[in-house]
Amino acid sequence: MQKSVRYGLLGCGMMGQEHLRNIALIEGAEVVAITEPDEQMRQRCTALVPNVRFFDSLEAMLASNLVDALVITTPNYQHADQLLQLFEQTKLPILVEKPVVSDLSQVAKVRQAAANHPAPVWVAMEYRYMPPVAQFRKQILSGDIGPLKMLNIREHRFPFLEKVQDWNRFNEKSGGTLVEKCCHFFDLMRLLTQSEVTRVYASTGQDNNHLDETYDGKTPDIIDNAYVIVDFNSGQRACLDLNMFAEGSRYQEEICAIGPQAKIECFVPGPGRFWPEKTLGPAPIPKVVLSPRHPKGPIEADIPVDETLLEAGDHNGSTYYQHLGFFNAITQGSPVDVSVEDGLKAVVIGLAAQHSAQTGQAVTLRDDGFSF
Repeated sequence: MQKSVRYGLLGCGMMGQEHLRNIALIEGAEVVAITEPDEQMRQRCTALVPNVRFFDSLEAMLASNLVDALVITTPNYQHADQLLQLFEQTKLPILVEKPVVSDLSQVAKVRQAAANHPAPVWVAMEYRYMPPVAQFRKQILSGDIGPLKMLNIREHRFPFLEKVQDWNRFNEKSGGTLVEKCCHFFDLMRLLTQSEVTRVYASTGQDNNHLDETYDGKTPDIIDNAYVIVDFNSGQRACLDLNMFAEGSRYQEEICAIGPQAKIECFVPGPGRFWPEKTLGPAPIPKVVLSPRHPKGPIEADIPVDETLLEAGDHNGSTYYQHLGFFNAITQGSPVDVSVEDGLKAVVIGLAAQHSAQTGQAVTLRDDGFSF
């Protein structure tokens, strides 16, 4: 098996640069090529990987024969077409940032093409790999709460950050907030319940963010808060509580699972660079709290994250663990944790939730889990 991997990045904005920093932490991994049209982003990338070669197009990068694997970190609306092109023209391993697609019409094409691709294809769902979330999942699977019955995911956070050409301000290019931001959480719901979604109901609003912004005469149409109820074929239920003007919170994500024996909670702080350490002291430490019914008494455990990993990105070390898994899939034949099937189903749930919010009606997913 190969021991080293030369990566090419397709797009290298804010999230792409987080991928650069984390790939650099893996022995045998090196980013050698980047396709990025924005000059400011190129300059930032050069500071991280001084010897990297830049290409003006994906075709030129592929023709160079420099890369062993590709990482797609372009804007959401480009993912599906780029994946289809790579499936047709290469046999390379691919890690693609979420969402794997941004429109329901793209699902079948990407699913079919991915099934015939001979190399690993990994969808970037970083939240799975956050150490507190991984511990939370481990305790659920070990039976600490008994069979999981109810799941709640709360994310109270900051508004969408500025991106190149402001693509994340509009549903058309992002897929909508419940796809762009929340496919992570719908992926976690499927992962933790080990079940498939049958019905989705959402109530959403755009009540605070970006209302005074205009781009080419258009006002952003992305929502900034939501409740989403999700039913599973197992009878389990989940709820997403999203608010994107609540960055004053101590913890950004709070996840709660309840079974007949206990409740377990996971508390995850937001990016350390946004925490006002000068006034509030050190950033909060992630926690997992198990609250048994008998005998009563919460059991609280700190789940610290390595400082090097915290400095490498905004996702509590998860991007590193994700890339380590992808690297091992390439070099050792290890299984892919997050398949294209997983990525597509998470997007479909998000699209169903957006449709529910627009119509005011619950949406039933079809048996295949890829349409509604």
